[in-house]
Amino acid sequence: MDRKGAAVLGALAAAALLGAAGPDLRVIHAARWLAPGADKARALGSIATECLSRPADDEAAYWVEVGRAAFKSPLLLGGQAARAGLACDSCHQDGRNNPDFFFPGVSGAPGTATRAALLSSHPADGIDHPKPIPNLSGPKSSLKVSQDVRTAALEPFVRGLVTGEFDGAEPPPAVIKGLAAYVRALSPDACPAEAREPLTAAVYIDNARRATRASLGALDRGDAETAAFLAEAARSPLGLIYERYDQPGADASRAVLHAADLQLAAAAEAIRDHDPHARDRLVAWLAESDRWAKTVEREEPGSLFNPRRLG
Repeated sequence: MDRKGAAVLGALAAAALLGAAGPDLRVIHAARWLAPGADKARALGSIATECLSRPADDEAAYWVEVGRAAFKSPLLLGGQAARAGLACDSCHQDGRNNPDFFFPGVSGAPGTATRAALLSSHPADGIDHPKPIPNLSGPKSSLKVSQDVRTAALEPFVRGLVTGEFDGAEPPPAVIKGLAAYVRALSPDACPAEAREPLTAAVYIDNARRATRASLGALDRGDAETAAFLAEAARSPLGLIYERYDQPGADASRAVLHAADLQLAAAAEAIRDHDPHARDRLVAWLAESDRWAKTVEREEPGSLFNPRRLG
């Protein structure tokens, strides 16, 4: 499978798993690494709230948005993780942890993970040591690596995770810088009062828009490589919406999501080709997103965003 189209193509392939007896939750990627016995309506119908301190400085805010988009996209990782559709956000949901995460061969108890040959071809000690997934939004002192910008320890650690632990391709340097900025911006002091909120199509639409705006920011800074990466990353949330629209009569939503995905793919290609109209494509996509979002949200009650359909 082409990694660039994995978000939507994976959803399209998963749709074939639907049975006549009722919704097959395997169409939802997150359901495939859900702990046995987990409350599906809670785990798939809600999401952790994000403990993100938003920098007042525009330049600092840009780097956080670059990292946020990469953190939520399977494009960042390689090997089995990429084929499964895993992103950093799969284990560290919205920068927290994920007590419902359970990936055979990687997890011990729910909410744990280990370095394993399943996810990396790099040598390990041959022994699995599943450990609780750390909450990146907890106290900085409790985390493994110093996040103090003066130590510059976080960037090489993040790069090692991507390219070593998960066999990912070398990301653009700006993506590593952005990931570090995003992780540093997570703070327990910024946590909302509620630990979880309903998961809706609007959450994913907002993620796609933010990634697209970050792509524009990279393009305006003359960084075409990062801009293309972010335009591709913006496609991932669209696939996460598409996979939940399994109900009869959702053709309009699927059609507009497919069209929106193709437009982002074309924008990413235009960026790589140094097309002078690439920026216009991204701006147009953002302007048009209000129109197709209304179609998607109108048909949302019948979709697998509805907790009642999740069991």
